Amino acid sequence: MTKNDPLDSMIDRIMAGLPAGLTTLGRDAEKNIHAALKSTLRKMDLVTREEFDIQHDVLIRTRSRLEALEEQVKNLERKE
Repeated sequence: MTKNDPLDSMIDRIMAGLPAGLTTLGRDAEKNIHAALKSTLRKMDLVTREEFDIQHDVLIRTRSRLEALEEQVKNLERKE
């Protein structure tokens, strides 16, 4: 996991906001926070931005094809 990871960034902000007495726990607190956040985010069943963008593109293509098919049906109905 790289330091650019959004989860690590979130943990760094949480650690920076802790009172001085708690930051002395240091690495142990960070590991516990990391594990708790990761577990919570996993349970939320989130998707990555990349997965979202892919599905968005699929939806746009599908909608476009549906509109074209609707137009074809209208044209066929007019011919009858």
